[in-house]
Amino acid sequence: MKYNLLSWNVNGLRAVFKKGFAQWVKKANPDILCLQETKARPEQVVKELEGIRGYDVHFSSAQKPGYSGVALFSREKPLSVKQTFGVSRFDDEGRSLQADYGKFVLFNIYFPNGKASPERLKYKMDFYEAFLTEMKKLLKKDRKIIICGDINTAHKEIDLARPRENSKTSGFLPQEREWIDRFLELGFIDTLRMFDPSPGRYTWWDVISRARDRNVGWRIDYFYASQNLKKNLKAAYILPEVMGSDHCPIGLDIEI
Repeated sequence: MKYNLLSWNVNGLRAVFKKGFAQWVKKANPDILCLQETKARPEQVVKELEGIRGYDVHFSSAQKPGYSGVALFSREKPLSVKQTFGVSRFDDEGRSLQADYGKFVLFNIYFPNGKASPERLKYKMDFYEAFLTEMKKLLKKDRKIIICGDINTAHKEIDLARPRENSKTSGFLPQEREWIDRFLELGFIDTLRMFDPSPGRYTWWDVISRARDRNVGWRIDYFYASQNLKKNLKAAYILPEVMGSDHCPIGLDIEI
């Protein structure tokens, strides 16, 4: 069976609905759509969701109003959906959805941003470590795993336009990049780089400086897959032409 998966940090679901989001979903017609930074509870977008038919929809929302949040739209109803990976101080921010499709398990994750303060950077790194622990458990069970979302870190120098200028900025710190190294070594594939090794492939641009016009960006949104899915991966790509957020959508095609 073929699946087309899309992932997008929409930077506010209510805002992106006003920019033609429902029409874009109809046109793109993904089998699975993962959203991050929804900043909304499902009851706040009831009318808007009526414009998107044929999906099983799940939300994980932060306790703090208008903050964080992830959502899953799926043509195929998952066997189960969890809003947690077991650590309450992370669950309170509505950052994860785990959907089990039997043939594979999908994680839609909005990883924390560490720029605001040393405390938030520590929170981010703690979140990273807790997530790594969960992945180790699943890999021991030989599960096929897909992870998508806003990782909030550019992995290598090729993944941002100005690596030298940002070497001391959260999102490109040595400890953040080293975590991605350890994560990949655990048994995961950066799917875009499997298909596209070229530079200039970014998923986020600063709005204030109009960086998108000049493609001065960062690749901080990813689709990862466990090594036991390698033969099932058919394409991975970025959709920079899709507007509506400071991020653009990313995609993954699999056959399983």
